[in-house]
Amino acid sequence: MSASADQLNASHWVDGKRYLWALSMTYPLAPVTAVALAYVTGYGAFFWAPLLLFYIGMPLLDLIVGDDPNNAPEETLERLNQDRYYRWMLYATVPGHFISLILCAWVVASGEWGLIPLIGLTLTMGVIGGVAINTGHELGHKKGRLERFLAKLVLTTVGYGHFFIEHNKGHHKDVATPEDPASARMGENIYGFAFGREIPGAAKRAWGLEKTRLERAGKSVWSLDNDIIQTALGTTLLYGGIVIAFGLITLPFLIGQTIYGWWQLSFANFVEHYGLMRQKTESGRYERVKPEHSWNTNHICSNLILFHLQRHSDHHAHPTRWYQTLRHFDDTPQLPAGYPGMYFLAIFPPIWRKIMDKRVLEHYGYDMTKVNVDPKQRDALFSKYHRPQTAS
Repeated sequence: MSASADQLNASHWVDGKRYLWALSMTYPLAPVTAVALAYVTGYGAFFWAPLLLFYIGMPLLDLIVGDDPNNAPEETLERLNQDRYYRWMLYATVPGHFISLILCAWVVASGEWGLIPLIGLTLTMGVIGGVAINTGHELGHKKGRLERFLAKLVLTTVGYGHFFIEHNKGHHKDVATPEDPASARMGENIYGFAFGREIPGAAKRAWGLEKTRLERAGKSVWSLDNDIIQTALGTTLLYGGIVIAFGLITLPFLIGQTIYGWWQLSFANFVEHYGLMRQKTESGRYERVKPEHSWNTNHICSNLILFHLQRHSDHHAHPTRWYQTLRHFDDTPQLPAGYPGMYFLAIFPPIWRKIMDKRVLEHYGYDMTKVNVDPKQRDALFSKYHRPQTAS
């Protein structure tokens, strides 16, 4: 086909998922629907519905609907990036997180529901908190002041403001290396990864990065110039306002949904780079980040509620690229399910290992020297799986 024909086709190309991206905007309001159904029917079981939809319903929808490996024509990317519809769709997601959090806190304070329904409501809001971190993730990678402000704002709902620093300046620098606490190693399980490395390591690295930045600028780390302190104060004001408005009874709910929101982020980090590793060059430095250093999946439904987060390979290769233009690469490692399905599998380490270790090994041709391996299990894994390459 001629170049002019390609350009003509590109000029008529339409994003088939354009209006489906509204699902990303509306999903943070899922607790509102759950609360409405609970009050209309009198059944507190509805508080559990968004949680079950995420872990069970979404994987089933992904299986039924399938995936979409199609990319926008290269000639359309600039037009897509400049289309403000996609930006406003992202911006409109932010208030939904505040609405759901405040409404759920009011439900807790009402005293009308028992312990089991309220546990469901707390975990449901925690899932939405994880989605809030994803919203902050997409916004925080952009250079505009509005996007960066909204990123920090939405992260206050889940008390994870240091993600704004840690992810952009830490994780993206060290991704898929043993030095990165947010890159899972082959042989790890989600529990040891989250509580032993990722959550404490991310907080430590974020503070160190911000301390270095401020010292270079001649400023104190204990000042409002510290982005971590800014977002921490935002969370304190938000949660403090909720407690003042609705009472101390909301405090366990706020803490619970916060911790579960962090847990959701740990799931994502665990899935995104499990076992993958950037190799060192002759200079001793790690090779540049490539699409092959992230797990990818094109499952439509879960991608639509996560702003294409699951096209993670292109995201790490091009961090500032807007979600609507992220591309699929045929030669990147592919997950067998979308993130919600993979999160569910990660809960059961033996099942996770059975499914994912094989994929890691096949990706590296059973050469364990190329794998990011848990050092505690290195000898056992090498003995079991390593097949040294011999010269022909």
